[in-house]
Amino acid sequence: MSEISAQLICSALGLGALLLYALYLPLVLLYKHYNSSFRDLPGPPSTSWLKGNFPEMQESENTIFYKKWANEYGPTMQFKVFFNMSRLYTADTKALNHILHNEYIYHKPRITQWSLGRLTGPGLFYVQGDKHKFQRRIISPAFSPGQLRGFSETFSEKAEELRDIWASQIEVDGNVAQVDALSWLSKMTLDVIGRTGFHYDFHALSPEGNANELNKALSIGFHAATRFSIWLMIQSVLPVTRWMPSSGSAQLRKAKKTMDRIGQELLQESKAQLMTSGKKLDTWRSKDLLSLLVRSNMNADIPYRQRMSDEDVLAQVPTFVFAGHDTISSGTAWSLYALSLHDSVQDSLRKELLRVPTERPTMEDLNSLPYLDAVVKETLRFHSPAPETARVAVKDDILPLNTPVTDKNGIVHREICIKKGQHLLLAISGVNLAKEIWGEDAMDFKTLVIQTP
Repeated sequence: MSEISAQLICSALGLGALLLYALYLPLVLLYKHYNSSFRDLPGPPSTSWLKGNFPEMQESENTIFYKKWANEYGPTMQFKVFFNMSRLYTADTKALNHILHNEYIYHKPRITQWSLGRLTGPGLFYVQGDKHKFQRRIISPAFSPGQLRGFSETFSEKAEELRDIWASQIEVDGNVAQVDALSWLSKMTLDVIGRTGFHYDFHALSPEGNANELNKALSIGFHAATRFSIWLMIQSVLPVTRWMPSSGSAQLRKAKKTMDRIGQELLQESKAQLMTSGKKLDTWRSKDLLSLLVRSNMNADIPYRQRMSDEDVLAQVPTFVFAGHDTISSGTAWSLYALSLHDSVQDSLRKELLRVPTERPTMEDLNSLPYLDAVVKETLRFHSPAPETARVAVKDDILPLNTPVTDKNGIVHREICIKKGQHLLLAISGVNLAKEIWGEDAMDFKTLVIQTP
């Protein structure tokens, strides 16, 4: 058989498989739609057979759930996504508790797991089940209160550096300036995570503004891995399509190669220093999270076969960055925004902070500031950095409800039958802004609950 004939046969087989799948997919979608245990639950009407409620969700950045739909349909409802497929939204506290405590039943969706895995590898946010528990057990000692307390000096140092940058900008602009707080806070957070996470300087706050190699790779990789497209959704569901290029895939591979190389260097440095100095090493270098993780993983009490592989340890480097980078910077930006709208809260907080006798407060100093603690907690309630998360059932289950749901047929449900493969949206902000929990003013920044010092 000639090479050309073989290519034609392969092409014909590939085209045939594609056509077969094109016929198979609609049948699967129709079966799932009419067999869904969510289809009779209350929920907003679909505005598009192709996109479902997705346009409204996208336009409102999902706030439509708790700003409008929760008032109409309650804390648990169905909504439609692509091809009018039903999904379950819940802010029911009993349901959320059940889902989050049954990680062997409810996993991260494939698109979330695959998107993260392309960038981080088998890190804590990617793995599930027993491997997740295993990694968490190894990593936990690095996040003990005593270890985190040692990072306060870096927090203060970088906060002062950012303060001086803003003060300089304001002075140059005639004491009145418009500052992009989120952009600068993102840079500061990256510097903090680099220093405390793996003793690496990103120089993100550098006045020259020149991002170093790892900084650039992380930025490119993050945007490429989190970019949304229909094709990426298809690739996440159908592994056979992943060999085909997608938007940003070449950039992601290049960025991942850089991150792996630099991460491997950092890992080997940590191992070498630990082996040279012993487990009782007490220098600053040993107090970053990566070194503490390496130390925990090399503990003689852990059998060799139960230790994390170098690949698993290496995957924690980008995981450390993405776990805290966006959430911390956006949470702090929202705090500043909330304070700008409430002068009395801002004044009271300033008075409490000015009573601290040093510009480099310890964790003990910060823990002794009740008004600061109240402002931070109220900001996290009102402006949650992670407003929702998604799960998919990997086996059938019964989901208990705190608030019963009356379906379209008038039947009251105190529990919902969950079928394998069904998707759920867990509404963190839905709980944080629920009037049943926080009162009729739940949608307001509750300054009254922040007691004046």
